Amino acid sequence: MTPHFTLAELTVTNHRSLSNIPDPPALVNLKRLAEFLELVKDRLGGRPIMVNSAYRSKAVNDACGSRDTSQHRLGCAADIRVPGMTPDAVVRAVMASGLAYDQIIREFDAWTHISIPNANAPRKMALIIDRAGTRPFS
Repeated sequence: MTPHFTLAELTVTNHRSLSNIPDPPALVNLKRLAEFLELVKDRLGGRPIMVNSAYRSKAVNDACGSRDTSQHRLGCAADIRVPGMTPDAVVRAVMASGLAYDQIIREFDAWTHISIPNANAPRKMALIIDRAGTRPFS
């Protein structure tokens, strides 16, 4: 899809018995997401970005226990790790980057969820999700 992000990487799942093939609209979004991740990579000084999860079919999303409204379902979100950076540092760097992200979320202090807008203007929401619940990133 782009020099550093493949379709296989953006559709990988641990639920190997479940289909995770994106439909045509999700493929368009995944291309936009890959291009956006290239910009994030650039803003992070070229550091590698490891994708834990991006596109999720309904079956995969259900198996993950996620909501049907998840941006992963549309191909507009990725959960990432950046070796050598904490999730907090990734969130702060993306917030400071000027990039048009929709959401950036530090999840359980283990990874960073990042999404692009689907049809609307970017909300630029920065959040924390952990055992204490959901709250603004500060």
